[in-house]
Amino acid sequence: MAHHQINVVLHPLVQHKLTLMRERDRSTKGFRELLNEIGMLLAYEVTRDLPVELVDIETPLQPMKAPKIAGKKLTLAPILRAGVGFLDGMLALMPSARVAHIGLYRDPDTLQAIEYYFKAPQDLTDRTVILVDPMLATGNSACAAAHLLKARGGRDIRFVCLLAAPEGIAHFQAEHPEIPVWTAAIDERLNDHGYIVPGLGDAGDRMFGTK
Repeated sequence: MAHHQINVVLHPLVQHKLTLMRERDRSTKGFRELLNEIGMLLAYEVTRDLPVELVDIETPLQPMKAPKIAGKKLTLAPILRAGVGFLDGMLALMPSARVAHIGLYRDPDTLQAIEYYFKAPQDLTDRTVILVDPMLATGNSACAAAHLLKARGGRDIRFVCLLAAPEGIAHFQAEHPEIPVWTAAIDERLNDHGYIVPGLGDAGDRMFGTK
């Protein structure tokens, strides 16, 4: 399996928080807070190479040229519902970002992604779009979301997840080989129900207390 577009974030803070989230007895409140914190840390990594331009400013002492992010505003695109767990942490770093919402649910029998809502900026052609979902399991939801963003003009798309399975990575790379992926860990496999093993359970259920 090619990993040239896969970025595993091994920062100690990310790995520590991920371990806390995996724990079975972690409270809903604790899980939600950790997901928010990891979202901020992963946002730092995925935006590391954003283009900048020099602009004229004045410090309290003198004028200077200083770097600012170039181009149009970023767009964050969480896959509902679990993807919104990343949103507050990412918006804390990028408060002017636009937000697209992608509503998908997984059919329990076929494991295919079913679209029920999509609301995004009208034209994504010149924007960097950060697609976010905690789990890259089968890859069906991530692939469907990326197709929706491309149909809206998205060309610079990056995918951020908390955990990935080898099967999900292979599926996503087969359909969207040009989209890089950032993840905190690549786990062993999927089980018969399409859950990542050892994983951390259903991220949406654990975040919203609906398990």
